[in-house]
Amino acid sequence: MPEKILLVNPNIMKPVVTPVALDYLAQALEEKGFVPEVLDLALADDPRKEIERWLGRGEYLLIAVTVRNIDDSYLASQDFCLERTKEIIDQIRGRTKAPIVLGGVGFSIQPELTLTYCGVEMGVKGEGEWSLPQLADRLANRKEFKNIPGLIFNGKGSYRRIPVRYGPLQDLRLWRREALDNLCYLKEGGMVGFESKRGCDQKCTYCADPLSKGRIIRCRSPEDVAAELANLYQKGVDHFHTCDSEFNIPERHALEVCQEIVRKKLNRKIRWYAYATPTPFSEELAHWMEKAGCVGIDFGVDHGNDHMLKRLGRAHKAEDLEKTARLARKHGFSFMFDLLLGGPGETRETVRETLELMKRLSPDRVGISLGVRIYRGTALARKIIKEEGFAEKNKNLQGAIRGNAGMLQPIFYLSSALGEDVEGFIEKQIAGDSRFLMGSRKNVERNYNYNENSRLMEAIKQGYRGAFWDILRRIGN
Repeated sequence: MPEKILLVNPNIMKPVVTPVALDYLAQALEEKGFVPEVLDLALADDPRKEIERWLGRGEYLLIAVTVRNIDDSYLASQDFCLERTKEIIDQIRGRTKAPIVLGGVGFSIQPELTLTYCGVEMGVKGEGEWSLPQLADRLANRKEFKNIPGLIFNGKGSYRRIPVRYGPLQDLRLWRREALDNLCYLKEGGMVGFESKRGCDQKCTYCADPLSKGRIIRCRSPEDVAAELANLYQKGVDHFHTCDSEFNIPERHALEVCQEIVRKKLNRKIRWYAYATPTPFSEELAHWMEKAGCVGIDFGVDHGNDHMLKRLGRAHKAEDLEKTARLARKHGFSFMFDLLLGGPGETRETVRETLELMKRLSPDRVGISLGVRIYRGTALARKIIKEEGFAEKNKNLQGAIRGNAGMLQPIFYLSSALGEDVEGFIEKQIAGDSRFLMGSRKNVERNYNYNENSRLMEAIKQGYRGAFWDILRRIGN
């Protein structure tokens, strides 16, 4: 009889976000002869009761828990999501003898620290579609498993890490998307995620994506991406969002994905949104994205001051944003410019300059994240430790500093040169402009933090679909 493997989504943050990885993992396991089952706590009315119900059905060969988020990355809230994940893992551990293995994007940022915090012996960094079936096979056949690529395990009191294998995604052919209730994610989350590639080769000093997804970009077959969307459409899903770090890098692959969507005539049926970097964003790509059914783009512009952009490791300049805005507007996209303010070198003048540029370029929405989340292993973390020192007395650091040298719990850089009441200063510059959204302690109406956003959840309940920022735009937030 085939061995059963339980895949667990512990992310109970609302509105719900599709745990795409579990769909892909389920297909990979099934193709190797295992029986995957999904315990999706995001859709459970009572997660604790749902855990008891599932684990009362019998034993599993393996229980794999995906960790999408360590925290919500907002200085205003500092929500350490991993704490809730640990509580779920503790309950699972108390109900089964099956080995537990962690994985996922959040886990892969700081795997050893996450394992230690959660009290788990094993984890898989990187692409579980390669490693998890191997681990399951070795466990099923009682073979040595401690040489599997990406595996991290507790060996004699300390964790050992096997190098990650980032294989060609064309070989995976993961497109069925049958393990999750994706239609429910559309109804409760407003959209369903999909990937066209993994990895990021950009040099942003603060970003954890290269840590979790790798620095080499691996592209999926455009045919598989379109087949996945077609299969989900047949299930009733018609609004999507990319999960790529940046959809338009490399630009040629993005073009091919759009062209394949058009070739399959899906563009007449679906609507989708993308994360993108301001450059490259050519006339040709804008044309094909529009033609393929893309209706909205979230551009990670970060800043409007060239000095700050250089400090953040960005390749574009402020002058590039004008062309990006012009093309996005010409092709009818709703579009947002996402800002990251408060990093090293930030002053009130650089903030003022950036906000004035945003007003002039007039994207449909401007998202403001105030304070830069610091992840150990990034260039920003190394720079801070070397130049400023990691200590409670560092006046530029906020968050869980004491006893958190690994930076697992939320720590943020907020330039002390900004002075007191930075939020009040920004609110004064915005002057009630509805285009600006901000993860704010003060202004609920302008709240850009999607985590437990009541206005957003109510809009989705009423039937609004699409990217969260675009739903907020349409309801007048």
